[in-house]
Amino acid sequence: MHRSIAGWINHRFTPVLAIVFWVVVVGLLGSTAGQLTDVQENEAENWLPTSAESTKALDAAKSFSSPNLIPAVVVYEREGGLQPADTAAAQEDAATFAQRDDIDGKVVGPIPSEDGEALEIIVPLNLGEDGWNKAAEVVDELQATAGDGDDGLETYVTGPAGQAADSAAVFEGIDSTLLLAAGGVVTILLLLTYRSPVLWLLPVVSAAVALVVAQAVIVLLAKYADLTVDGQSASILTVLVFGAGTDYALLLVARYREELRRHESRREAMASALHRAGPAIVASGATVAIGMLCLLLAQMTSTRGLGPVAAIGIVCGLAVMLTMLPALLVVLGRWIFWPRIPHFGDVDPSAHGVWAGAGRRIARRPRRIWVGTSLLLAVASIGIIQLNATGLSTEEAFLGTPDSVAGEKVLSDHFPGGAGAPVVVVSSPETVDDVRAAFQADDGIADQSVTEPTVKGDLAYMEGTLESEPDSDAAYDAIENLRDDLDAADPDALVGGTTAVTLDIQNASARDNRVIIPAILVVVVLILMALLRALVAPVILLATVVLSFGAALGISALVFRHVFGFAGTDTAFPLFVFVFLVALGIDYNIFLMTRVREEAHRVGTRRGALIGLAATGAVITSAGLVLAGTFSVLATLPLVFFAQMGFTVAFGVLLDTLVVRSVLVTALNLDVGRHMWWPSALARQEDVAGDDALGPHADPVAVGGEGGPRTP
Repeated sequence: MHRSIAGWINHRFTPVLAIVFWVVVVGLLGSTAGQLTDVQENEAENWLPTSAESTKALDAAKSFSSPNLIPAVVVYEREGGLQPADTAAAQEDAATFAQRDDIDGKVVGPIPSEDGEALEIIVPLNLGEDGWNKAAEVVDELQATAGDGDDGLETYVTGPAGQAADSAAVFEGIDSTLLLAAGGVVTILLLLTYRSPVLWLLPVVSAAVALVVAQAVIVLLAKYADLTVDGQSASILTVLVFGAGTDYALLLVARYREELRRHESRREAMASALHRAGPAIVASGATVAIGMLCLLLAQMTSTRGLGPVAAIGIVCGLAVMLTMLPALLVVLGRWIFWPRIPHFGDVDPSAHGVWAGAGRRIARRPRRIWVGTSLLLAVASIGIIQLNATGLSTEEAFLGTPDSVAGEKVLSDHFPGGAGAPVVVVSSPETVDDVRAAFQADDGIADQSVTEPTVKGDLAYMEGTLESEPDSDAAYDAIENLRDDLDAADPDALVGGTTAVTLDIQNASARDNRVIIPAILVVVVLILMALLRALVAPVILLATVVLSFGAALGISALVFRHVFGFAGTDTAFPLFVFVFLVALGIDYNIFLMTRVREEAHRVGTRRGALIGLAATGAVITSAGLVLAGTFSVLATLPLVFFAQMGFTVAFGVLLDTLVVRSVLVTALNLDVGRHMWWPSALARQEDVAGDDALGPHADPVAVGGEGGPRTP
């Protein structure tokens, strides 16, 4: 950050004005931020790419039924066989369901199973545009009508409405839960880091302000700019703002503490801290924000929506941490660090700290260390072959067994696998007979399950039932085969329905992985080139982060399969983990390498590498712990995807912080030396030679920054 820009903090009233500004902003936007849940779109069809065949089928089907139609399937089961009273009770329930005000169509059933042990009633519900959020209440009412199985007759509510209710229950109150959990984790880690009863409060308050502002901006964009927001992106926003925002705060506070030992005026100390640490913080935030915006290349609407949501969170975090937090620190004075108050002229403790000693040990055999570390990470990456990223069934997606999953299992035990989740086919009226014949003849469709076509205008509509469970591999294969079979009868025929939606989501996610991952790599390396003004260092740093990502994913895959027993993971999982680990992981390399480059101008790259590690080691480790802790909060949600992402990102961040940045990158700096900065002029500056520079007893931080030595 240019010194003249950083100098704003020196003016007498600007810190107070900065604090007042953010207080006013929060006051104005607080109520808007509280509407984030109201603007979320969590229905599966809102996640689909507009080009998907199931999306087109959904649009075409609106001519035949309300787009807000969401059927519920009420299932009755008695082991050993149904009794006449069971059938009578189900018939009475069906009549009660038909009298509901939210029924759109005819209640079908009760339909008996061939084995005589189960009944099903299909209840067509129209819950309006906000149906996903209302599903839980309506499903509870249906369950209450059907009874609780006290007399041996078990009842379940499943189908799209039941699944929507269970999904809504997962996200109910999630914002406040994640906020409290993330805030609690950050508070504990900051208390351990600062060992101060007061200082921890400033980063937490600043992160909370950033979150409120980000949520308000996102709500406004969702209302007036068609930004898609769902529970997934809203959850990640909370974790990201607290995690990344606190990271930026840690770096700034650490540099401010350092400068307080070299400046009598706390304003001058903060101006110097902003001047020195500001560029690294801005570059780190820009890397994450631009990396997130690469998600706009996605076909998946939910993935594409996450990009702007996450980028807004990062930008708001940057703005608050570089204005409000410095102002608070300056206004409150040095006492905020009590009981470890930094005084002018104090000795810099990093000169003899843990990371200074680690640097000396690495300096003895840097090549052996970086080669050995790289090989270990490469071996760990082999575990990726155990990652079954082909999607999760409804049963596999939850950590527990919600009612809709249990009901779906009962349906599959007693009825054709696709009962309650029909396959939808839309065709031209001119070809409807041929299409229906091909539909009925398909091996994956249950015999005699295809309905008579309904014709309106230039469209014909019909439904059929899959032989397989609707979220099984066999069902997905059946949809693909059906699409191929119908092409001969009508190339414009559309195949939709719940299974087709899920299949198209998986295909779009796989395509997004292939497109977005290379785009993020290009963005990251270009930002590093601009920041470090070199070609060699950015390429090496990017390679270390990718290696770290591979190792984290490989080890996580082994843990998922052999420890947690997860059957697989979502198709989008590798992309999400890649985005967070690469974009956030490069942060720590930026923090380290900008300091190494700063020191290399005076003492050479090898000496600068040791100084940089000693000076930034503690704060980067703390930042990694905070980020890992906040992402691990996601594992508290009862969804496998969030549990897997929370574990992998947390583990990957710790791996990147403790091994890749501290050991691998430092060893590479020491071995490659000044050539890291090629082709800049710094690559031609000779390194400090001799045992005094790199020997085991050298003091890596004896040479200070601008203004003279750090020791008085």
